[in-house]
Amino acid sequence: MRKWALAMAAVLLLLSACSDKGAGKSATENSGKKAAAAKKQAELPFAFPLTGIASQTPTGGRAFAVMVNNHPKARPQSGLNKADIVYELLAEGDVTRFLAIFQSEKPETVGPIRSARDYYINLAKGLDSIFIAHGYSVEAKEMLNSGVIDHLNGMAYDGTLFKRADFRQAPHNSYIAYENMVKGSKMNGFDMSQTPESFKFLTKEEEASLEGPEALAVEVSYFSNDTFTSVYRYDSELGKYKRYSNGELTSDLDSGEPVLLDNIFIAEMDHKAAGPGGLRDIDLKSGGKGFLLQKGKVAEVDWLNDHGRIVPIVDGNEARLVRGKTWVNIVPSNPGLASVVSFEENL
Repeated sequence: MRKWALAMAAVLLLLSACSDKGAGKSATENSGKKAAAAKKQAELPFAFPLTGIASQTPTGGRAFAVMVNNHPKARPQSGLNKADIVYELLAEGDVTRFLAIFQSEKPETVGPIRSARDYYINLAKGLDSIFIAHGYSVEAKEMLNSGVIDHLNGMAYDGTLFKRADFRQAPHNSYIAYENMVKGSKMNGFDMSQTPESFKFLTKEEEASLEGPEALAVEVSYFSNDTFTSVYRYDSELGKYKRYSNGELTSDLDSGEPVLLDNIFIAEMDHKAAGPGGLRDIDLKSGGKGFLLQKGKVAEVDWLNDHGRIVPIVDGNEARLVRGKTWVNIVPSNPGLASVVSFEENL
């Protein structure tokens, strides 16, 4: 009887071991299936052309390029946190203005809106966008009247498509809702399906292996005027840059959300006087030097004009961007990058 009990115990132990082995195998198979499902879900079929962000649904459609005021009385602005790309250039004097490009996200409201200059129009045209401004220089007005780009202007739609905020003084109080950009475009018969050409983007693996000198903070100073000095600081936890203007975090007026950036592209271009009032010509065509900041690293790059798009160049090829949002600072070649740009050790 005792021998029989011992034999049964041995059999039970063997069955238990086999069961545990089977459970382990089953758990491994389930884990593998989950990983495969997660990978399949991550491999989304579409990507936005200006950010490279993947999407389950189609990502085509026209971009809006909006002239945004950067005067201290216009800060904080509305909508910049939703922009795919923001171009910052000098207008007159030591004042910069923004050209904010919206394609992947739809901000509720953008502004304050300011007047157009010819080089902002050219940047907008390079992205096949609908140009939004309130006012214009003489040269810009001639370009817009000639039909060089589809556009909506507050001079024609003040009080209708464009609204005046009661908490700010003119000319720092003109705003436009995204729905009014769409409404005005449809009223004018603009083609809304014209998708901008895509930039080139890094894979996640390439982003993780980026090399180069550290660039945890960089300052871009326009003629040593702190009012229009931009500082970018890398947040290692977020893996993104935050922007500061005259010491204040650049954030959305309405939501308080900060502008978070994945690429900082700084390019020097020839600036020349273009008439009374401090107007400028900025050479967007000839190419030149620049810096590209990504993931806390910096690379020296060139830039060129590719059919209207200003793109960074490395070893003769278009540099690939980190997927996400980009801020472009265009600075005068005189005094140049060495005088205008300072990295962390000097801040």
